[in-house]
Amino acid sequence: MPDVSALEACLDEILEVEFTFRNTAQPAREIACLSEIERNYVINWVRRVASTNVELGYQYACHVVRARAGMEREQVEAWALHAMDTYDREGLRPALQVILQLDDFVRISREKATGCQLQENERVLRVFLHGLSGRKLKIEAAEQAYTDTETLFLPPLLAHLSTPEQNFLLYKVMIAGLWAQTRFGTFRVGLSETLAAQNDPERTLQLFHCLETLRLEAVIARELPGLHRQLGVIRRAIGEAALPSAWERLKAKVSAADCTASDVLAIVCRMPRDVAPFAPFAYQGILLPATADACIAARLEREKILFKVKLKMLEDELGGPSGERQEDTGRSGRFGKREKRVGEMSELMQVELLLDDKPMPLPDDVSQLMSSIILDLGEIPDEYLEPAGPGDYDPAILQQKNAPDDDVWSGSYHEEGALLYQEWDFRRQHYRKSWCAVREKRIEPIYDDFAGQTLEKYSGLVKHLRKTFEAMRDENRMLKRQTQGDDVDLDALVEALADAKDGREMSDRLFSRQHRAERNIAVVFMVDMSGSTKGWINLAEKESLVLLCEALETLGDRYAIYGFSSISRKRCELYHVKHFDEPYDSEARARISGILPQDYTRMGFAIRHLSALLQEVDARTRVLITLSDGKPDDYDGYRGEYGIEDTRRALLEARRRGIHPYCITIDEEARDYLPHLYGPAAYTLIDEVWALPLKVSDIYRRLTS
Repeated sequence: MPDVSALEACLDEILEVEFTFRNTAQPAREIACLSEIERNYVINWVRRVASTNVELGYQYACHVVRARAGMEREQVEAWALHAMDTYDREGLRPALQVILQLDDFVRISREKATGCQLQENERVLRVFLHGLSGRKLKIEAAEQAYTDTETLFLPPLLAHLSTPEQNFLLYKVMIAGLWAQTRFGTFRVGLSETLAAQNDPERTLQLFHCLETLRLEAVIARELPGLHRQLGVIRRAIGEAALPSAWERLKAKVSAADCTASDVLAIVCRMPRDVAPFAPFAYQGILLPATADACIAARLEREKILFKVKLKMLEDELGGPSGERQEDTGRSGRFGKREKRVGEMSELMQVELLLDDKPMPLPDDVSQLMSSIILDLGEIPDEYLEPAGPGDYDPAILQQKNAPDDDVWSGSYHEEGALLYQEWDFRRQHYRKSWCAVREKRIEPIYDDFAGQTLEKYSGLVKHLRKTFEAMRDENRMLKRQTQGDDVDLDALVEALADAKDGREMSDRLFSRQHRAERNIAVVFMVDMSGSTKGWINLAEKESLVLLCEALETLGDRYAIYGFSSISRKRCELYHVKHFDEPYDSEARARISGILPQDYTRMGFAIRHLSALLQEVDARTRVLITLSDGKPDDYDGYRGEYGIEDTRRALLEARRRGIHPYCITIDEEARDYLPHLYGPAAYTLIDEVWALPLKVSDIYRRLTS
């Protein structure tokens, strides 16, 4: 038995118990009963969890021996990582629940083995949803499946069926059923008012939901027959009971092509009391009429105003107020409509907007707005066709509902409009998932002839650079040990004669020849725009980019330029200077002039994002060159070893993708950390400003030749 007091002291240090009420005696006694290998393993993981939060680490220490008794190591590690990921996303209390509800985690882990997780498949499911017609809908996780007509809420995990593939298909069928409710009029029948007038509103709602589900199945069979066949596969896999004979007759009624949700509600209200609701279908979810009604009411108010504003904008574009046209034409109004039903379905209506009785083409946003109004009302009411007048609307209605890019401080870590990148936590020895909210921003161009002044200032250097790059473009490569060629390869000949003298077969690869290789290179320049570059460093970076662009235009290589800066993980920004497919024109030169110091130097997100961009380019050689003045740094703890290790991990990820990273820095202390980040041969330290433009071109030549 090891020294329990020593284990307790170790836990006291890891969990910082000196000024707390945490008692480590009990977990120390439990851990002491383990083998030495298991003890070291457990203490290591307590330290890793405590690096995220010491209270989380303490609760982990209190429960880890029990967890280890019932789970394999991989499951125990997944449990700890899930708790830390939950802390990152939602905070301490939900993370503690993961630790304390160990039995639930074990159960869910078993379900995950055969189940399908929404988070892992959300992107694919969202693409599937966007391929369906009607209003653009969002997907969010919830305990039960339902829709408020703008968002589809789905369970975070489905494990009803025996394989992940079947459960993924169940997700698709759920999405189709909820989408059909928004597309084919389920919430357009005054359901809340009808329920309020019923003696047993809960039974009425259940009957309506079951019968409406059968109607929507028939619609899906007509509109999406392939998806309806998949629904049959799910039914057979689950083993759903057959419909009772009474419900088979009801199904025949509601499956008619002209049956609407209003007809279904009327049938339900006439049903005799002895007809019981059918057991819910596996994909059916629940109906929340009040929630949907509140969402619809808010949307109708907003979209009515917005539609009238859009008409006013169209009117202004097409020739003045309607009053002036009425005097000219004698008509009572300018805008009209023409309605037509689509196919058999009475819910499917197309409305053509008329201008002076003639059809007019509409912008996409107006067409989408009309579609949304029709989904809610079944038509475009006549009062919607009057353009907004002075004072009729609040101009703020035209603004997007999503927060602007700069407003990123409120809300959860899932920021609207941002790309989410992971970040390596060396203490945890694992990634923080979806940790950095990354946005591309546009640099405002400054038309001050900075590029022209730079070319004049470095006119002699420009000529030298152009000659260097022209030589790169035209240089040939000597291929040795060829079967045919222009000259004898003396080294190969000597080896061949030696082989012949020893009695071995003489090689026929005795020639050398010149070969002009076709360049197939893509390069991204990643420019540090942190506040510490203010002054001569910022000027040197911009001058280097101008000179390099002039030279690269001679060479013809594909290149892009991005600046980067950050203010914590929630505001990681990449500044577009030049895309691969953009010309180096006056605007690109003005954007180089617009590169100005911003905030901090979080580097991992920028390397990951630009590596992803480079991978999309079809090139044999991909290079990522960083221009920076110092080590990774941000005020939220991204400094020191943490920032260096995340940057190093991002660079390793880039190398695995076949990308060649290189750093050029002006930091005098760079020799302390750059060999660890880039390796001894993949960075250069510049201590003279004038040397930077020339060094950049020299490095580029070595990396791409």
